[in-house]
Amino acid sequence: MGVSDGLTERAAFLRDSLHKSRTNTDRMVSMLGSFDHRLSALEAAMRPTQGFGEPRFSYLLSLVIQVRTYAIRMAHGNIDKTLKSADIILGYFERMREAELKLSRGPRDDLESYLTAIDQLRSISRFFSSNKSLRNNDGVVNQANNTLLKAVTRLEDEFRSLLTTHSKPVPPDSLFGSLPEISQPLSGSLDQQSESVSNHSENQVKSSEPSALTPPKLIPPRILPLLHKLAQQLVQAGRQQQCLKIYREVRSSTLEKSLSSLGVEKLSRDEVQKLPWESLETKIGNWIHHMRIAVKLLFAWERELCNQIFEGIGSVKDQCFSEITANSMMVLLSFGEAIAKSKRSPEKLFVLLDMYEVMHELQPEIESIFEGKACSEMRDSAFTLTRHLAQTAQETFGDFEDAVEKDASKTFIADGTVHPLTSYVINYVKFLFDYQATLKQLFQEFGPGDGTSSQLASITMRIMQALQSNLDVKSKMYKDTALQLLFLMNNIHYIVKSVRRSEAKDILGDDWIQRHRRIVQQNANQYRRVAWSKILQTLSAQGLSSSGGSGVPGTEGGGSSGLVPKPILKDKFKSFNMQFEELCMRQCEWTVPDQELRESLRLAVAEVLLPAYRSFIKRFGPLLENGKNPSKYIKYSPENLEARLGELFEGKSSASKSSTETRR
Repeated sequence: MGVSDGLTERAAFLRDSLHKSRTNTDRMVSMLGSFDHRLSALEAAMRPTQGFGEPRFSYLLSLVIQVRTYAIRMAHGNIDKTLKSADIILGYFERMREAELKLSRGPRDDLESYLTAIDQLRSISRFFSSNKSLRNNDGVVNQANNTLLKAVTRLEDEFRSLLTTHSKPVPPDSLFGSLPEISQPLSGSLDQQSESVSNHSENQVKSSEPSALTPPKLIPPRILPLLHKLAQQLVQAGRQQQCLKIYREVRSSTLEKSLSSLGVEKLSRDEVQKLPWESLETKIGNWIHHMRIAVKLLFAWERELCNQIFEGIGSVKDQCFSEITANSMMVLLSFGEAIAKSKRSPEKLFVLLDMYEVMHELQPEIESIFEGKACSEMRDSAFTLTRHLAQTAQETFGDFEDAVEKDASKTFIADGTVHPLTSYVINYVKFLFDYQATLKQLFQEFGPGDGTSSQLASITMRIMQALQSNLDVKSKMYKDTALQLLFLMNNIHYIVKSVRRSEAKDILGDDWIQRHRRIVQQNANQYRRVAWSKILQTLSAQGLSSSGGSGVPGTEGGGSSGLVPKPILKDKFKSFNMQFEELCMRQCEWTVPDQELRESLRLAVAEVLLPAYRSFIKRFGPLLENGKNPSKYIKYSPENLEARLGELFEGKSSASKSSTETRR
């Protein structure tokens, strides 16, 4: 028999006894009242015949009856009070028995009744704790508290069971469906940097537009109120730490599984450093997706869920949310830090800018989601990563400028075409201008300037100047001065043309473009002079006049007097033919990749060579045509010559063409 059962029986026995005493007291009071009434009537009837002592006796007898009556009435009142107290105690015992019965059934089937029973038992425990005068009071209190302890333990179990049963990782498809501007993560090698960067501006606009999120339910709506009530009861019962521990373990594990299903990996800094660039580039692209999904979706949903379950329960929400997301957030941030602190290289600049951009984009949401003192470390870590990415990007700018100017690659471009360094640097600069908004923000927030476009212009001009300086050095690798000039012409022309077709033209300006177009023209003019001036000398009349001997008379209009020495004339034609064939053979192997520039250069050569050749043929050709084997000396007609000039600068494939075409 329990303590409460024994006390219940005693209280019931006491109540029955008190009821009997009250009944007896009522009868006694009634009898005494009747005696008092009769005595008063007797006294009134005897008053005329009474002696002196008789009234005193009557008075005393009446007084005794009144005192006894008063005493009995007082006892009657005390009995009533005691009966009321007994009824109250019996009521508490009855409610205690009912509460214990409900609690024995557990919370699963009827949580509301279970929680009501706990509240009743707490009230009963407080009642008996405050009435220390009751016998065996401590036993009742201990029994109630032990029952409460077991009941709360079962609440813990139910809280864990409900939370575990209904906490499922969010499928990746649901996450990507909730943020439609984010594509599925990449799984292969990323030889798509150019395509990725070319779409950068479009993606940037998309990511800045609010999307209609349709979040999946982390916990079914019908379960949320139950978890909220359970959390309230556990905190009220002094089980706050146990409640938070359960919630943290279940939800943090679920969150980590959701991220893992996306492909989030926990990599140390050393592991990141050892990855080949192709793999690292892929992982960085995926990390950008993962950060957006984690902050905009998973962390935001976890914050909302935490707020709902712990609404109005002290100040536990921030601490709880912080502990749930800490590990997942740090896994993501640590990867970013590993990249920011890794060895710098030019190809990393654009992924650094991508990473900086996403961190800057997410900063307001991070501040909002991770609000409160408990989350301050994660807010600070996120901002620190943003700053490190900005600093590393700026340092990479400087490294790139130095690398361009000091590039000592031994790549020799035999045909004088555009050097790979030139195309690499130009593509690099083009990509920079796809990041204008990001760079402006970066310079404004972490740079020494005000974030205006002048800083980007200054950087671009320095890079271009570094490239030109390096090209000047590389041109010295050619022994042929004409090829040096052709190489510089090709590369500067490629730079100017690329700038004119990109956003760089707005930054560098028309003056820069016009200045470098003049440099292209200067190189072309110098090439023509250096390459063709010597052969033009063979077409001069100098040395062809003679006062006598075995010469032949000059043709009409020749502008010279006397006889023309035939051997010298033949040597002139032979020298021209040999030089022209050598020039064509060599310069057919050279390349001018731009068609417009190539035609322009051919025309420039033809404009100086063809008139001189026509004039020379017209004047001196007839002197040899009537001689023996004239085609040996006059190999080319002006038309043949022009056709051969049309084969220049086509590259090695043109070198196999015949160089022995005749005038016919």
